[in-house]
Amino acid sequence: MIREFNVVIEKDLDGYFVASIPNLKGCHTQAKSLDVLMERIQEAAELCLEFENQDSPTSEFVGIQKILVEI
Repeated sequence: MIREFNVVIEKDLDGYFVASIPNLKGCHTQAKSLDVLMERIQEAAELCLEFENQDSPTSEFVGIQKILVEI
């Protein structure tokens, strides 16, 4: 079975790319390049799915929105 997931990618202050999959609890990884990051998040997703509880409720990814906050 093939499942599709949204991956959230950020870049931290040290220059590492950080990826997470909101619909898979605890599924995240990091790498110095996007190519390596995508390989690693694929592996992480496969591992998370091996241990996923099929009875757990899933949420629907809606999107990401930026906001401005004055401090």
